[in-house]
Amino acid sequence: MSRLNYHHLYYFWQVASQGNLTHVANKLHVSQSALSNQIRQLEDSMGTALFERRGRKLVLTESGQRVLVYAQDIFSKGEELESLMRRGITPEYQHVRIGVSSTMSRNFIEGFISPLLDPQQYTKARFSLHARSMTHLLDGLVKHQFDLILTNAEIGSSEMPDTPWQSQLLARQPLSIVGPPDIRPSKTFPEGYKNLRWVLPADGNELRRSFDGFCAQHQFQPDLLGEADDMAMLRLLARDSRAVTVLPKVVVKDEIRQGALVEYMTLPNIYENFYAVTVRRQYAPALLADLLKASANWKAE
Repeated sequence: MSRLNYHHLYYFWQVASQGNLTHVANKLHVSQSALSNQIRQLEDSMGTALFERRGRKLVLTESGQRVLVYAQDIFSKGEELESLMRRGITPEYQHVRIGVSSTMSRNFIEGFISPLLDPQQYTKARFSLHARSMTHLLDGLVKHQFDLILTNAEIGSSEMPDTPWQSQLLARQPLSIVGPPDIRPSKTFPEGYKNLRWVLPADGNELRRSFDGFCAQHQFQPDLLGEADDMAMLRLLARDSRAVTVLPKVVVKDEIRQGALVEYMTLPNIYENFYAVTVRRQYAPALLADLLKASANWKAE
């Protein structure tokens, strides 16, 4: 085989990753015919087809899937190097870039970065927080725009062994029923809860499915006032609506401390899990290892 043309490989990687020839051509400012020709030359040099056309779609062949794994590794390391050079090999300030899921508890995020807020521990540390959808978070992680992401949804990798990210369980918090102190039920669940109104995590949310299962066990149908798929919004609704809700206590710890809300009960064997997701890389900021090490203390329930 002739020497590998990395320019051709880069074009292949872009098309294989994004799955759309037109979109990649526009992004790279080349014609579709030029882009197709570059990929065809790569196939010729390798002696195998990397794509097959199904209708109007380009689908990776088995060989194409194998080449994609190597291409991802090659260009991911290149982007990592570029990111490192932009930030400096030995920067004056250590900087950790954290992407956060929009459904994450802000109190949990603050707890995670709390070591960085101590000036006696870190005198030259900086951090940046970026709330994004999960799709944008994972894409940014692969492109080294983030050093890690925080999420309350598990990122599966066993069914996708070629994905570059690694998920680590940071903590798990039991789910609680929380509401105003003056309407706290005097009877146990479900009898004492029949006349209450509820604001709940949105339908389809993992916490909502767990609570729905708990209600089904007790043949209980909550009187639903509203739903929210954002923990910050659910926190405000719990505080201001005079309805009860279901969430981990960490989300409303300030309201509980102030007496605006109280915990009615803890749901048995139902938890919200918090994960840190990183990407396999040659270099990682020292701050990242420190934060993950500090968070190990949270694993106790």
